Amino acid sequence: MEELKQYKTAVEKSNIVSKTDINGIITFVNEEFCKISGFAKEELIGKNHNIVRHPDVPKSNFELLWKTILRKETFKTTAKNRAKDGSTFYVNTTIFPILDKKGNILEFIAIRYDVTENVLLTEELTRKEEELKQLNATLENRVEKQTKQLLDLNRNLEMRVKEEVEKNREKDKMVFQQARLAAMGEMIGNIAHQWRQPLSELGIILFGIKKSFIQNDLSGIEKHYEHGKKVIDRMSQTIEDFRNFFNPEKHKDTFFIKDAINEVVSILAGSLIKAKIQVKIKASKTIKVFGYKNELSQAILNIINNAKDAFKDKNIEKRVISVSAKKEKKYVYIHIHDNAGGIDEAIIDKIFEPYFTTKHASLGTGLGLYIVKMIVENSMNGVVCVKNKSAGADFIIKIPIKGEKNGTE
Repeated sequence: MEELKQYKTAVEKSNIVSKTDINGIITFVNEEFCKISGFAKEELIGKNHNIVRHPDVPKSNFELLWKTILRKETFKTTAKNRAKDGSTFYVNTTIFPILDKKGNILEFIAIRYDVTENVLLTEELTRKEEELKQLNATLENRVEKQTKQLLDLNRNLEMRVKEEVEKNREKDKMVFQQARLAAMGEMIGNIAHQWRQPLSELGIILFGIKKSFIQNDLSGIEKHYEHGKKVIDRMSQTIEDFRNFFNPEKHKDTFFIKDAINEVVSILAGSLIKAKIQVKIKASKTIKVFGYKNELSQAILNIINNAKDAFKDKNIEKRVISVSAKKEKKYVYIHIHDNAGGIDEAIIDKIFEPYFTTKHASLGTGLGLYIVKMIVENSMNGVVCVKNKSAGADFIIKIPIKGEKNGTE
């Protein structure tokens, strides 16, 4: 008997215990039951056990409970209860009948243990996962929408290009089309490169959420969740930058030079990092010109890509490209300078000619710098030239601020 008494004491001290008669009236509760429910023993003894029933629990749950225990079987569940102060708590519950020698039910004993924290953590994780699914679905929809818009924009751009180049020679028409397609192909490659790192980062974040859940670390889950939203926003911004770059402008407009430069550097960020090239920008935020912003951005992009190829060909270790803009009287001067060793003086006067290239036929078409010349002269009413300076090439674009007349010196 003494050993049985010790077992009983151990169970009551380590678990939440209650007894009811065959009608569900409480006949006994231990201290743990009082602690979690907030009721005193005097408030519980003699009351129906549904005093802690939560109104959210379906009636069918209790019908199943009574059918089970009245068949003299054990019933197990995770129960949602309501405490005296109205708060919710969850307990893993085992209810079994106590029988007399004839097999008749004398009473019911319920043994429980608190799982409130685990249940709330699981519910929070489920909510976060649902939010993340919604974010992913939203991102997919945005990407699909932006892709469709990009295709429409590209079609519109091709139409505008066709209208412009038909005024010139047939060769010029082909040059513009080829250059646009080549630029778009390269930009798609840049997006793919820029998405690799955040996709890997999302994988690490999901692992962190799983680890925090196992450790019951709610703050850790929240931290990883917020980090994941920021990564997805950055990926979405990459698509937006790409869309803006190819937005067909039907009319000339006044724009800030620094915006055009920053747009190019942002789009090329992934490939520049991969090539270990540092870009330094020195330009006032207030310098404005009149013309096509996207066309000038493409011209700057072509020159930077030309420098990137030169770094690779000449195996330069410390790679720096400096882009600056300054205003002098009626003109803006843009300098794009690299330290790739400069251009051979024997060919420096030919590099703006169409189809002239020093690369293998599979690596270059000779159109990049010719397109730069066409954009600067035809779209911006300016001039472009190049000089060897300080261990590299210095491309100089001169543009009239108001755009009324050609910038030829």
